[in-house]
Amino acid sequence: MASEKSKILVVGGTGYLGRHVVAASARLGHPTFALVRDTAPSDPAKAQLLKSFQDAGVTLVKGDLYDHGSLVSAVKAADVVISTLGALQIADQTRLIAAIKEAGNVKRFFPSEFGLDVDRTGAVEPAKSIFAGKAAVRRAVEVAGVPYTYVVTGYFAGYGLPTIGQVLSPAPPADKAIILADGNAKVAFVEEGDIGTYMVLAADDPRTANKVLHIKPPANTLSHNELLSLWEKKTGKTFERVYVPEDAVLKQIQESPIPLNIILAIGHAAYVRGEMGNSEIDPASEVDAGELYPDVQYTTVDDYLNRFL
Repeated sequence: MASEKSKILVVGGTGYLGRHVVAASARLGHPTFALVRDTAPSDPAKAQLLKSFQDAGVTLVKGDLYDHGSLVSAVKAADVVISTLGALQIADQTRLIAAIKEAGNVKRFFPSEFGLDVDRTGAVEPAKSIFAGKAAVRRAVEVAGVPYTYVVTGYFAGYGLPTIGQVLSPAPPADKAIILADGNAKVAFVEEGDIGTYMVLAADDPRTANKVLHIKPPANTLSHNELLSLWEKKTGKTFERVYVPEDAVLKQIQESPIPLNIILAIGHAAYVRGEMGNSEIDPASEVDAGELYPDVQYTTVDDYLNRFL
């Protein structure tokens, strides 16, 4: 019964990933709340998104990350808080932690992370500092004694697959494909809606309490070379593969402006270091979403690529 499921508050619900989490929470029968600054925004696209939330049974809760009172009130309505705040607000999640601590009723908090494991990365700057900020939020959660689940997703499919894995190109390969290093590092690609589904399933699961949840579907964990071969098979084309040595990648990261240097540094962590979907699971502190929820019919890379044919 829906009444037995946790009440879920999504902070950042109108963002890139947040809308998928809100949709999954409502679809899976959870009383769902979305924190919004304005319940009647003038932006037509945002207004339409909020209407779709309400049509799905989602309750809009007016509040602001920078208004402690409104945040505490919003948190008190929920059992689980999922944050999908963007990069510029990562550090400000300490405000959310303080509200959760004061409210005293939240049984699980999911801070905004995703991508790679911020406690196990060797990413170079400027990504290194971004991930350090996320790790600092983890420490704040633990110091506050707030029960948590940290989510590691690998590459968002919507970021990594439209270019067929190319970090240095805005489009799929036409005649040649640009590959960082040797193209053999394994990367997990996960469709954003599936991330929402796995997170919501984990919200009430005692097996994910105070653990790192890795979302790396086996059929979606493949190297850049394998991804390109799959695309070649689908299109019937063969692309010249241009391999960019690691030292050249590192040099370009140092010389590139924001945000290209950030994108490249994240690409280096994924495609050169193999930090998105290639890490071993430590059963003492980590769990694999695929093992916990084998019945989830996730979107495969194979199917996702058909969108671009």
